[in-house]
Order: sequence, then structure tokens, then C-alpha cells
Amino acid sequence: MLNVFNRNPINEITVQELKNKKEAGEDFFLLDVREGFEYHVSNLGGELIPSGQLVARLDEIKDKKDKEVIIMCRSGGRSSRACALLENHGFENVSNLKGGITAWAKEIDPSIPVA
Repeated sequence: MLNVFNRNPINEITVQELKNKKEAGEDFFLLDVREGFEYHVSNLGGELIPSGQLVARLDEIKDKKDKEVIIMCRSGGRSSRACALLENHGFENVSNLKGGITAWAKEIDPSIPVA
């Protein structure tokens, strides 16, 4: 098992920075590591791979290793751990969405329900 605790600090991106990137049409990969039921309640258009399945499904996203990868969850905990996991598997440009979809709903779009 990989030790994800002895590592450098996780890069973070704010919801406003993500909104700006989306609006500018920047090229990045958004990975949502919440559970399916959470994703179906509300999502930002990212690819869903629940955090518990991430190790088993790494092959599905190996072509994203050279891309900017932004990982999100409900509030930032699961996505932070997912960032560490991807970095341990050779992903070099990984950021955690600070505050997750909860922050997006609070700061960007209050109409989004959060499961």
C-alpha cells in the first residue's frame, strides 16, 4: 500500500479559479471522486471515478498524466487523498478543488444541490 501521508503539500485550486478556467475554455481534466449518487444530484461535468475505485481504474485515465488534472469531491477530503494517489502514480500536474462542490454551491452557483 502506498503511503500518502509523507509527501509534499497538495496543490489547490479555488472554485473561482476553476470557474475562470471553464469560462476561458482551458484544457484540463476534471475528475470527480464522489460516489455515483452524489454525482447524479449535482456535478460540474467531470469524469466520475469514485475514490474507492480509483486505484483499480487508473488505466482509464493514464492518458491524462501529462495534462492538468483537477480533482473534486464534496468538500475536499477525498479529492485531496486522490491527488496524493495520482501523484504517487506519476501524474505531475494535479490540483485539489478547495472546498469541493460545497464551495462551488456556496460561492459560484447557489442553485446546485449538494448531496
